[in-house]
Amino acid sequence: MTQLSQFHDAQSQSFESTSSYIATEALKQAVNAARMLQKPLLIKGEPGTGKTLLAEQVSTSLGMKLITWNIKSTTKAQQGLYEYDAVSRLRDSQLGDDKVYDIKNYIKPGKLWEAFTAPERVVLLIDEIDKADIEFPNDLLHELDRMSFYVYETGETIHAVNRPVVIITSNNEKELPDAFLRRCFFHYIDFPDEKTMRQIIDVHFPEIRETLVSEALQIFFKLRQVAGLKKPPSTSELIDWLTLLMADDLPEEVLRNRDPKTAIPPLHGALIKNEQDVRLLERLAFMTRR
Repeated sequence: MTQLSQFHDAQSQSFESTSSYIATEALKQAVNAARMLQKPLLIKGEPGTGKTLLAEQVSTSLGMKLITWNIKSTTKAQQGLYEYDAVSRLRDSQLGDDKVYDIKNYIKPGKLWEAFTAPERVVLLIDEIDKADIEFPNDLLHELDRMSFYVYETGETIHAVNRPVVIITSNNEKELPDAFLRRCFFHYIDFPDEKTMRQIIDVHFPEIRETLVSEALQIFFKLRQVAGLKKPPSTSELIDWLTLLMADDLPEEVLRNRDPKTAIPPLHGALIKNEQDVRLLERLAFMTRR
């Protein structure tokens, strides 16, 4: 496929916001640019800014199946291609099972194999790639670049029938190799400003009171500005907090007229996720009272 035809393909089916996901113009451009270049889209951003959810929404927006490969600290790149179960084959040979004569019975396809051989183009999410060993991204360079890999046990090469839309997320737990970065289109999801946050809230709570949103957002953004917080509250935590405020039918007056000498909002467990930050806010409240 030529660069020009790739461009027209990306433009004819561009990624847009969905009924449950607000994408900024910069994010939409990043998704569509990565598709045009046929490169993996590497997404970074604060936890809770919707990196993983993005892949789900790209899948919905473009009408493609989503295949998710969740990466852990023990995950090896080979597992994304395939795994050969030599132990089961040895056991079956000892039991005299005839299926041992076909080695394909012991080859378990991985997520890349599944994405490459899907009958229609899919979205492949490689989620939290930075959790794995530092060599993990380098071990996938050829496969993501050439969209193919070799199966040594069977002597066959698996080629991508339809090149998948590859989305890779990272929480910056460790640096990714330069060689890997060169093969990706990169986008950092900035934390939403108040206008974008209101749009996100409207998607989740179309019937919410505007006065409650205003008071909650004022507290939320003030919390994020507190110096020294180990984990500032994220978008997903704001949504959880608003869910609780609405479930308890908490009037916005409780937020508006709360004691200005306390730094901890009601139901703060939805926003503050560790004891160090709770203690910090308590100390700030104590200093204010003094």
